[in-house]
This record gives sequence, structure tokens and C-alpha cells, in this order.
Amino acid sequence: MKIRLGTRASLLARTQSGMVADALVASARERGVELEVELVEITTHGDTSRGSLVGLSEVGVFVAALREGVLSGECDLAVHSLKDMPTQEHPEMELAAVPVREDVRDALCTTGLGLRELPEGAKIGTGSPRREAQLLAVRPDLSIQPLRGNVDTRLGRVGDDLDGVVLAAAGLSRLGRLGEATELIEPADMMPAPGQGALAIEMLPTADPEWAHIVRSLDDGPTRAAVTAERALLAVMDAGCSAPIGAYATVTDGRLDFRARIVDGAGTLALNESVRGPASEAAALGRSVGWTLLGRGAARLMGRN
Repeated sequence: MKIRLGTRASLLARTQSGMVADALVASARERGVELEVELVEITTHGDTSRGSLVGLSEVGVFVAALREGVLSGECDLAVHSLKDMPTQEHPEMELAAVPVREDVRDALCTTGLGLRELPEGAKIGTGSPRREAQLLAVRPDLSIQPLRGNVDTRLGRVGDDLDGVVLAAAGLSRLGRLGEATELIEPADMMPAPGQGALAIEMLPTADPEWAHIVRSLDDGPTRAAVTAERALLAVMDAGCSAPIGAYATVTDGRLDFRARIVDGAGTLALNESVRGPASEAAALGRSVGWTLLGRGAARLMGRN
């Protein structure tokens, strides 16, 4: 049996999708099924645009082309970085599985100095308003520089025109390059983006039952509950990657611990909220934190009136 898995064409995306393909083959074999997974590369606007990426994943450009590939029959399922997905579910797609999450932390890559050891005025590259705001909250003297390109391009600027860059630890880990991180920044200093480190597998709800149950078998309950809370917060805030919002949920013994942080663009003001409750109520817990933050003035920190 053969299925086609849609992926973005970047090295990281293909690596992530390859990991999912391997997991599908292994899960199928455990069930006595021989499965072949073909990767189908689909180019998105975000892959070809030379402009800033800020705001692009907010409107789902990284996701839309992959979804169209499934809807048109070009591929049978698609793998996304969950943090790129719009919070609104697609009416014709099923979020079939959220596999076990990778490291949620952000990684600082320098020539050897940690965040608090960098010289005054050090130039740090990032294309993320969330990272920029939280970096400035810890080190207001830093000079934050725009950054885009693939992992090689970004890391290549360290020691050249930049003193350091900040990337997702999950991506470096999946590429086998986590050793190039100087420091993994703990959530106390840099709260991750909602859904960071997690992948999402989408397919049609009418997918062939012969293989659809194998896809669903990759779903990890604690990971899904955690990202459900984080994305519920994001939906209430009506925000995407262009807003400096951090959120991180963990699940232990059926209980969900959820923390969220919003920092203004200058890194001078921050709102923090947390909640604990049953993992089965993840969405409600996430929404409650969102409404509380809005009541405390979060919209102003995000630059809204």
C-alpha cells in the first residue's frame, strides 16, 4: 500500500516529513501492513517570497498550498509545523495526528557567549517579534536585526555581520544540528510560540480507512492537549506570528499546566498568566487565559488601540 505525503520543499520540512513517513511505516508494520510513503514536494508562497516572513504564517501561506495539494488529490496527507497553522480549523480537513512534541525552547547560536554574556549592543538576528520582545526584556541593550533564510543561511551570519541568531531548538534537533546552539533559552526568559516544536498531520476525513487509522495512531494525547490550550489562547487573542505572544502547556497525569506571556515590542512591559486544570478541558483553559490577558490590557501591548 502506498500513500503520498505533501511537504514543503525546504530541507527542514523534508526532514520533518521524512520522520513522519518513517513513523507511519513503523506503525503500519506493527499492524502487519506494508506501507510505502512517497514525499510530494509542494512549493508555498512563503518559500519563494524574498520579503519578511512576519505575518505570513498568521494567514497560513505555509499551510494553504499543502492543504490545496490534499484537496486536489495531489497528495493524500500533509505535514505542517503546527505553529504555522491558522487557529481556525479547515472545514474540509481533519487534524488527524499531533505526534510527540520536540523541544519547545528557542536556541541562541553565537560564537560561544550566552545571552547574558554577550557584549553590550551585540547584534542578534531574528525574524520573530516574540523573540525580539523577549530578548529585549532580558537584554534591552541588544541590537535586534532582521533575519530570514534557511538554517544554513542564518547560522552562516554568526560571526560575520551578526553576533548571534535565535532559532527553534526543535528544528536544529531534527536536522541533527542542536550541537550548534550555544544556549537553549528556558521559558522563564523566552516563552515559546504557541505550538512550537510540534508537527501536525492533516488529511481528508474521508481518507481510505485502510491507512487512515495508521495516520491517527501517531497522535499523542498529552501533546495534542498542550497545543490545544496554546492555540485556543491564540484564537482568543486574534493573533498570529506577528504578535509577541508566548505560550507553553505541559500535561502530567492528566493535569495541564499552562503559562502565557505577552510582551510589548520594546520589551519593557509584560503580562503573565497561568492556569492549571484537567487536560480534557485544554481548550477552555486556553481561552480563559486569553480572556484574562485581554482584560488586563494585552491588546495595548500588541499595538492595538
